[in-house]
Amino acid sequence: MSATPPPTAAQNSAYLMPRGDWLSRRTELILEPDLPIIDPHHHLWDRPGWQYMIHDLLADTSSGHNICATVFIQCRAFHRAGGPEGMKPIGETEFANGVAAMSASGVYGTATQVNAGIVSHASLTLGAAVEEVLATHIRAGNGRFRGIRHIVAHDDDPLLNNPGNPAPPHLLMDPKFREGFAKLAPNNLSFEGWLYHPQIDELTDLARAFPGTAIVLNHVGGPLGSGRYAGKRAEIFPIWAASIKKLAACPNVMVKLGGIGMRINGYDFHEQAEPPSSETLASAWKPYIDTCIEAFGASRCMFESNFPVDKGSYSYQVFWNACKLLAKGASASEKADLFFGAANRFYRLGLS
Repeated sequence: MSATPPPTAAQNSAYLMPRGDWLSRRTELILEPDLPIIDPHHHLWDRPGWQYMIHDLLADTSSGHNICATVFIQCRAFHRAGGPEGMKPIGETEFANGVAAMSASGVYGTATQVNAGIVSHASLTLGAAVEEVLATHIRAGNGRFRGIRHIVAHDDDPLLNNPGNPAPPHLLMDPKFREGFAKLAPNNLSFEGWLYHPQIDELTDLARAFPGTAIVLNHVGGPLGSGRYAGKRAEIFPIWAASIKKLAACPNVMVKLGGIGMRINGYDFHEQAEPPSSETLASAWKPYIDTCIEAFGASRCMFESNFPVDKGSYSYQVFWNACKLLAKGASASEKADLFFGAANRFYRLGLS
């Protein structure tokens, strides 16, 4: 069981719970089954009523697509129960590295390198003192630790804020946070930017202030479509797009293409009698994916699953088919970057 107090039912309800019987109602012929893929954004956890561990991940990654490797991303998994508060997230790196060792053993009979890269949490509000936490993560990661995610997602509508990851407004602008942020680049570590679309401009300000720090924007910048944003997708899109284009001017920033199957994004896939097809997903996401690729270039974009969070809306198999449809017009080199190369470079995985 998790060493930290497990998320409550209210925290789990911020996500759409996967329904295996519903997801199994749709299977698809795998498009381009040999295309090498690195999944640069997934989680593993053991929560009340919701377990997603190595066997669950491998069941998804072995569903037909050529998933060569994965990157584990912070999700409050297995924090230490005791010790200094700032050091408790070290338990997540220890756990993720243990899973990586399990995968590397070959016991599971798959070529997928699970948790080839690891991203955990360190509170940047510790300021300069966070350096000790970062050093401990690096040791615990046994060569796999690549960076941190300090979630800053916040909106004035309380219904949009995840009670499991509370964040005050304007955290990216906080001097103490930036004092801690300044310790990432000297330790060759990256930053995962998970926020909502009205906050993208604050990430741009941060990226400009720290041009030597590698940053990746999670989930195409969190375009909101529920709560006070419900029914306003056409109105919000140009605002989101303008912020994305400004952020893309920062050469130290990359973007993850995915993570828009959450409740907050406002799609109703989970409410339909049948799971969505890859064509349905690709059609819904095309404006966001095309805008990001045009702004950042394929070399700074990486498709991501965000599983199991997005598993409440569609299956792993259908998701990657949708990505392949979205990349249909890309050149061979662009496609290689979108599915493999960009993630391989950003997380310094050294895969060929």
